[in-house]
Amino acid sequence: MRSPLKSARDAFLSMDDVLMLERVQRAHFQFFVDNQGKNTGLILDRSRPNSPATIAGVGFALPSYALAAERQWISRDEAAAYTLKVLKVLFEAPQGDAPSGTSGQHGYFYHFLDPDTGLRATAPRFWNSELSSIDTALLMAGVTFAANYWKGDPSASGKQIVKLARALYERVEWDWLLKDSGLIGHGWTPENGFIPNVYSGYSEALLLYVLAIGSPTHPVPAASWQVFMGRDKLTTYRDESYIAMPGTPLFCYQYPHCFIDFMGIRDDLGRRDGLDYFENSRRATVAQFNYAQENPRGFVGYGGFDWGLTACDGPGDKVIVVNGVERKFHWYMERGAPFGADDGTIAPTAAISSLPYAPHLVLPTIRHWLQNRPELFNSQGFTDAFNPTFDVTRPSGWVDSDRVAIDQGPVVLMIENYRSGFMWNHMKNSDYLRRGLRLAGFKGGWLTGRRAKTSKTKSRVK
Repeated sequence: MRSPLKSARDAFLSMDDVLMLERVQRAHFQFFVDNQGKNTGLILDRSRPNSPATIAGVGFALPSYALAAERQWISRDEAAAYTLKVLKVLFEAPQGDAPSGTSGQHGYFYHFLDPDTGLRATAPRFWNSELSSIDTALLMAGVTFAANYWKGDPSASGKQIVKLARALYERVEWDWLLKDSGLIGHGWTPENGFIPNVYSGYSEALLLYVLAIGSPTHPVPAASWQVFMGRDKLTTYRDESYIAMPGTPLFCYQYPHCFIDFMGIRDDLGRRDGLDYFENSRRATVAQFNYAQENPRGFVGYGGFDWGLTACDGPGDKVIVVNGVERKFHWYMERGAPFGADDGTIAPTAAISSLPYAPHLVLPTIRHWLQNRPELFNSQGFTDAFNPTFDVTRPSGWVDSDRVAIDQGPVVLMIENYRSGFMWNHMKNSDYLRRGLRLAGFKGGWLTGRRAKTSKTKSRVK
């Protein structure tokens, strides 16, 4: 019997907190188990049976399955079988420029795939999705994790996982979406060609550029990092000065950190401003918490331990009068604070996935929701969002019926990064990641030290 994953942080937590985090993690992992294509393993975008599969969701699922084996929620055999099935589907799905019957081209994948076939999600069953650079990057982060986690596994399955994972990453022609400006475009569709928008300035695309620069086969130039980040400046809210992207949704301060430990490593911008991106995310998190306490727009429920804005579902596009005030609400949109759009919708993932940055705020928040808002939590974790202002007759107001893969995944990974550094430690051993960071100008911390220590366990996969 293998020993469960050791969590150094747990020694400093109360047993109640340890059990609470384990309960939340395991429930959010269950989302991936319950919402996937039966034959492909591709993760559904939402907790509804007619949903397409999301490649970014797969990127979060791959490390979640490895973690589930380490925590003994499932067997190592099950984790290997799932990982191998998904990688085979992705690698064997045809690529090309046809509008249907392919999974992508030039190594990139469409944002949404048919969960039954692994091919592009198209009308009439779904909608015609775009080939997406950022979603491919999130997928490849999970693929890269798999290559490092299963490296050294002596079984045939382990060796095949490593081979497929490396092949998937190395066939992505990252430079295919590179613009003359040195910036990476959002994507492409066979109907309309290249999408003109580019990723410029602090965002979730930190991950995209690091992986693209670090490629040994089709990299973008290292100078793209300076073009991407060179103009960002610090913004101050109360006592917190940090790089605040437009809209300031918290997911942008979390997605890259699910896979990369930015603590103690700095690029040119970080050295100029005297902070690393982990500290930057901490400040953004505290700013959001402070905004909720001040509640300048007077939404119901803000303050105490009800906070957290990000891209998420909402109660719908409508205008209603609440307590004598006309309020405009929205469906899915990018919400953020203190400088972004806000209609009173709180996203549990926004707060919970900030655990490594501000445990003194997040742990009481989780406990508060479990005890005082039980309607937000079920066997697949916390709901995507709730809005107490929209319906003042109910304790939590409007409560979303959906769970969303790209919101469920960061909860699993960021809780574990706080508890044990599991994802971070395995990714620190990635040659791709280390190359990308160094070429982008990152120095110090773990980049100058020895490779991270990871648990070495004997495989029982036959």
